[in-house]
Amino acid sequence: MKNFTILATAKLLLLTTGAMAQETRGVTGSVTDLNNNALAAATISLLQAKDSSLVKAAVSDAKGKFEIAVPTKGNYLLNYSSAGFENKYSPVFSVSDEEMITAKAVSLSPLVSKLAGVTVTSKKPMIEVKADKTVFNVEASINATGSNALELLQKSPGIQVDNNDNISMKGKTGVRVYIDGRMMQLDTKDLAAYLKSINSNDIEAIEMISNPSAKYDASGNAGIVNIRLKKNKKFGTNGSVNLGLVQGVTPKGNGSVNLNYRDKKINIFSNLSANIGDYQNVLNLYRVQKDTLYDQKSTNTSKNKSFNIKAGADYFINSKSTVGIMATTNYGENEWTSSSATPIYYQPAGKFIKNLQAFNTVTGNRTNANFNINYRYADTSGREINFDGDYGLFRGTGRSYQPNNYYGDNNNLLYSIINRNYTPTDIDIYTAKIDAEQKLGKGKLGYGVKTSFVTTKNTFDFFNDNTSGVPVKILERSNGFTYKENVNAAYANYQQQLNPKWSLQAGIRAEQTNSEGILTRADGTVQADNRVKKNYLDFFPSAALTWNVNKKNSLNLTFSRRIDRPTYQDLNPFENKLDELTYEKGNAFLRPQYTNNVELTHTFMGFINTTAGYSYVKDYATQVTDTIGNATFIQQKNLATQQILSFSMGAPLAIRKWWNGYANIWYNYQLFEGAIGGKELSINIPSYGAYMQHSFTLPKNYTAELSGYFNGPSVWGATWKTKSQGGVDIGLQKAILQKKATIKISATDIFRTNPWTATSDFGGTYIKGNGSWESRSFRASFNWRFGSNQIKNSRDRKTGLESEAKRIK
Repeated sequence: MKNFTILATAKLLLLTTGAMAQETRGVTGSVTDLNNNALAAATISLLQAKDSSLVKAAVSDAKGKFEIAVPTKGNYLLNYSSAGFENKYSPVFSVSDEEMITAKAVSLSPLVSKLAGVTVTSKKPMIEVKADKTVFNVEASINATGSNALELLQKSPGIQVDNNDNISMKGKTGVRVYIDGRMMQLDTKDLAAYLKSINSNDIEAIEMISNPSAKYDASGNAGIVNIRLKKNKKFGTNGSVNLGLVQGVTPKGNGSVNLNYRDKKINIFSNLSANIGDYQNVLNLYRVQKDTLYDQKSTNTSKNKSFNIKAGADYFINSKSTVGIMATTNYGENEWTSSSATPIYYQPAGKFIKNLQAFNTVTGNRTNANFNINYRYADTSGREINFDGDYGLFRGTGRSYQPNNYYGDNNNLLYSIINRNYTPTDIDIYTAKIDAEQKLGKGKLGYGVKTSFVTTKNTFDFFNDNTSGVPVKILERSNGFTYKENVNAAYANYQQQLNPKWSLQAGIRAEQTNSEGILTRADGTVQADNRVKKNYLDFFPSAALTWNVNKKNSLNLTFSRRIDRPTYQDLNPFENKLDELTYEKGNAFLRPQYTNNVELTHTFMGFINTTAGYSYVKDYATQVTDTIGNATFIQQKNLATQQILSFSMGAPLAIRKWWNGYANIWYNYQLFEGAIGGKELSINIPSYGAYMQHSFTLPKNYTAELSGYFNGPSVWGATWKTKSQGGVDIGLQKAILQKKATIKISATDIFRTNPWTATSDFGGTYIKGNGSWESRSFRASFNWRFGSNQIKNSRDRKTGLESEAKRIK
């Protein structure tokens, strides 16, 4: 199944490009508006005359001209379309051998003249490949039904999510996740919990930007993933109701309500959603350390309840000025339980020593809230000014109860160690930024400034139960950690169309960072990591050069320098235990990592994209598995370097009028060189994968979808070699109630190929791990839309918490 997915994807892409390379006949023409002005970037589709099925598509150039190669002789017609204009069809014409046809010039009428009182509907493609980003339109996907944001990321082209919920793109782990343009300052664990609380019904699209310009914060060596939540764009009062059910090992439910009011002066929007359910996963670790074997098997269950609220308003002061406010809040309650058994053996003789049976119950809650005020000014000269002021907070608490019972040969209890801990976390983020754009010469100049202030307060109180069962605080293992950070940034970015064939964008961003971490140990011990203070100034250039070689081919060369600062909790040297033999800890001396990215993209016929890239990462930081005594722990550490060579190819597949798809294949080659704790590390490993999606328009308002992904063997955390993973999903949708409601059903991971397997052989310790979660599931949802359908474009709002919110762990 896995090999078939790769071969089918490659074959479809090669057939598409191969057929185009052999074309010897065609049709040319031009398209204008009613004032005879050339329409650039209009879409011209060559259709079969007999059934209107799509044959080829082209995009008009700056002069409104186009050329489409025709594969075989026959009867055809042309469809002309452009944003804001009515579609138009040509008469049927015939093409014979070796013949070039010149179509009659076409003028398109504006669409706005017919908007009043008319419902305008359109269908977005599921995957859009644009010059600066790839867009996964979640609204257009049936198989997205019942998924959460983290699951959708795993299914997005070029994105991988490992067994510890770490997100990577094109082989690089420094992905920054944005929600509506605001970076989430969360660590891996809390970010995953937040993304799992966002249902697909609330998501409009996922944008993947591998080389952001200087306008964006410099953090994120792998680029940016921006999750756009739905925002109503219709005049009047309207809304929608969504209900969903997911059946895996246990049932789960979700629902949401959207309400919106909009007129010419004001737009008020709101969204309320909730999720509830139990999520189960299995983790097995077979570990040989020195002369001892540990065979751990554990089952973990997470009982989640979460609520999301988003509300805001825009006031249109006049045609140039708009002011807005927005608040988003997420509250989640969680009870995580783990049950594990770890038989321990003397490896040379295979002699049983003892058996550790550990139980862990962690109860907690998380509140993540962000408040934004925004002002926008834009005039007809091309001048635009945006101001954002933001305040964000994160409040989290956790209480752990962890009995560790050791048993002998006859299952007799040898001794018990009962641990408890209490871990409250408070994070406050203040940001302000101003962005401006204006015409300069023959191009556009963008510039801006930003400042952010972050304070985090963490407490870790560790307890052991005494013989009477009374918790006693262990001072040498309890502490408090406060971290303060101030980042000041300024940038300038210039872009210009040099001539009809060449365009240039170049920019630079400066970021000055001041940080201080203070660890207060409960027993008063003074160590080197009690106080860590850093001040540094960095410059981050970026550039993009585009060459339109001819009507069929264009090249885009991009460069950017990026930084990945540690998440706030990764700097906190606490120990968080799974059991007596397995835990994770922070690292106060963790350094930022820096990345230089270069990518060259070739676009053929406006929709087949091939990209080759190279990345060099200095002070590469990743989760490393290491050992102390007889315990294994995970910690973020800096290695020396990481180098990545990457290749990807993707294209939409217009197979029939009723059958459309998208295919993407990718290949990475990673090289790691460095040392961890004096232990040399050198790993070179290739990785590859594919993504494919097909949608089918069926009679009687039915649509169907088949999608799947495959990731080949790879490397995680510099020391873990992972085996192949993949998944196939199917879905069906039915529009009802005069297309105001839809019912969706889907099945995920139908062949159960998502579970993971990995091995690590480093520093004298061999570990083989595997695990699974509720990847195979049945999902159903119902969506009902009510109220006005008159559409008005909403303004694009981004907030100032773009870089900080991602670093909360």
